[in-house]
Amino acid sequence: MPERKDSDSRKLLRRLRETLAAPGGGQDRLDQITHHIADSMGTQVCSIYLFRDPETLELCATEGLKPESVHQTRLRLGEGLVGRVARTGRYMNTANAPAEPGFRYMPETGEEVYPSFLGLPIQRVGEKLGVLVVQSSEARQFSEDEVYGLEVVAMVLAEMAELGAFLGSQLDGMPLAHRFPVMLRGGTGQEGAAEGRVWLHEPRVVVTNPVGEDPQNEKVRLNESVAMLRTTVDSMLSAADMGAGDSAEVLETYRMFAHSRSWLRRMEEAIDLGLSAEAAVEKEQSQARARLESAADPYLRDRLHDLDDLSNRLLRILTGQGRDTGAEMPENPILVARNIGPAELLEYGRRLKGVVLEEGSVGSHAAIVARALAIPLVIHAERIISEALNGDPILVDGDTGIVHLRPEESVTKAFHDKMAMQAEAQQRYAGLRDLPATDKAGTTIQLYMNAGLMADLPSLDGSGAEGVGLFRTELQFLTRTRVPRRGDLAALYAHVLDSAHGKPVMFRTLDIGSDKVLPYMKPQDEPNPAMGWRAIRVGLDKRGVLRMQLQALIRAAVGRPLYVMFPFVTEMDEFEDAHRLLMEQLAREQRLGHDMPSDIRVGAMLETPSLAFAPQKFFEMCDFISVGGNDLKQFFFAADRENERVRRRYDTLNSSFIMLLDQIVRRCDQARVPVSFCGEDAGRPIEAVTFAALGFRRLSMRPASIGPVKHLIRRVDLGGLREVIDRGIAQGETNLRRSVTEWLARQ
Repeated sequence: MPERKDSDSRKLLRRLRETLAAPGGGQDRLDQITHHIADSMGTQVCSIYLFRDPETLELCATEGLKPESVHQTRLRLGEGLVGRVARTGRYMNTANAPAEPGFRYMPETGEEVYPSFLGLPIQRVGEKLGVLVVQSSEARQFSEDEVYGLEVVAMVLAEMAELGAFLGSQLDGMPLAHRFPVMLRGGTGQEGAAEGRVWLHEPRVVVTNPVGEDPQNEKVRLNESVAMLRTTVDSMLSAADMGAGDSAEVLETYRMFAHSRSWLRRMEEAIDLGLSAEAAVEKEQSQARARLESAADPYLRDRLHDLDDLSNRLLRILTGQGRDTGAEMPENPILVARNIGPAELLEYGRRLKGVVLEEGSVGSHAAIVARALAIPLVIHAERIISEALNGDPILVDGDTGIVHLRPEESVTKAFHDKMAMQAEAQQRYAGLRDLPATDKAGTTIQLYMNAGLMADLPSLDGSGAEGVGLFRTELQFLTRTRVPRRGDLAALYAHVLDSAHGKPVMFRTLDIGSDKVLPYMKPQDEPNPAMGWRAIRVGLDKRGVLRMQLQALIRAAVGRPLYVMFPFVTEMDEFEDAHRLLMEQLAREQRLGHDMPSDIRVGAMLETPSLAFAPQKFFEMCDFISVGGNDLKQFFFAADRENERVRRRYDTLNSSFIMLLDQIVRRCDQARVPVSFCGEDAGRPIEAVTFAALGFRRLSMRPASIGPVKHLIRRVDLGGLREVIDRGIAQGETNLRRSVTEWLARQ
């Protein structure tokens, strides 16, 4: 960069820093800033547009445009040149703004005499805050040095916004950031309702010194911190001991980013223009995000997480702001995070009242742990990280996927009423705990619970469950950095059986792949992992792990019945192969002199339509079959259950799906093999009684659903409901929900 430009940039940044330190309101600061920038750039106009809401930009300050247009001129995201800059996150530089596609003339501003336009996004690590614009009456394009210098200014403005420099008051038109109520609509990860205070999993690093006084000193600080980061990364990756293959290549890429000279050079150039080391890191992080988020290559977009992680580590080294900031966790904490792993969530344990994630999925590890802890979880809550502050009051409605941040009193009152009704219902269900789920005609349905952690098992007695219909063994693999030892697994499985007090526990063998990737497992670059190398396919290809797990189960069951079921079986040969492997391990353990289970039952999870059409011999070979409703439904309807756009389009009570379930029940009855339904739908009372009417005599669900399901079963005649189902199908109804719900209402 030319020395003159460096000097001009530093002078402007010093003036901005003085403005930040001076007393006054947010509007006063913005007015001074637009004046300083226009003066420094030699332009007639400088304007700052800030987001009023996620879709609306508002002119909040200007030097050169008509003053009366401030807080009156608004643009939708993507509207006009300013809206385009905000939407794309990229600068726009033109000598003839009116000739640009999408130009919008705003007569109230008086900008028609300024054809030159340079607009840059004001953004901070992916969070869009507004747009900075300079305009000139001279028709010219701004130089690369001018663009780069203004990018540095926009970065400082973003940091000033984070520090609260532009907060409004009730007397001016400025936005009241982090003060007003916000409703965020996400997706349901785990049902339930919770009220509490925000606890940020990764508190945002606050850069309190965006402007650097001494460039040489800032470069020394940056280089020392980068050296420390590289040492930390090298040590971390050496300790990971990933061996060769794709995993090692991914980690080497991570190491390469940390050692990148161009990454360091770009941050040093930003320091030369007047930024502090911290602000230079955030500037590079923000611009890298903007580049990678728009990349067509999914591999490049995935690298965004690596760069974010490295930048955040570097910022924490520079500022000393680690995760442990000294802040005390509030009472009734609601965890707010971009995403979180199962081990980290387990560390918080039952202290949490709820969890809200910007990312996540219904089948993620975090969702499974949240269900085990019986806490509400909302996923895909966009902007929650940027909107929430530690300690903010928050309401989490896991039933609808809605989050209320800093709620108004009327919203809080309605939410309290809902929680009171739910508590009253749970009290009512508690009285049914020791009663059977028997309908009016005397048909009894066995209600089992799903589990995967020791934290689940206290619910076995409290919920009234008659056993564990699904114990997810993969969670013990997912929460560790290395493959668990056989002895550790045997001890864990024995503890599970001890805690069940003689009630049956169906252990599902390792179900990994798809969205469940082990941290020490070679990642598979599959275009559709849900239909790829997963579950029993992995077990039969990597027999060492499956053998070890089967041996651990056999040793844990000493003198007790052992129930083993294999996941994602798609054809009879897979079940025969897995069954043979289990028998071989039983014979081996017996030869070694180990005590044997008193009985062993081997089953399969029916999760693909293909298995419903398997030869009759398959059904006769199984000791029991569990219909995995979540996967079966997604493959039946070709609708990815992680895709919010399609997963809710298809109803479980669709006649075609009900007819498939009916066929499965009839085939199992013909082979005299017990069949259960396991999945989210089993815990929904309307769906549950429909399954029971079809002939499922065992349902497996989360513990909290057992009371509501039992309550409804005891109030109806399943035979009468079966008549409604048959009549609806015979009459050509494509969906049975209306007929079923109307019949239930009459009961």
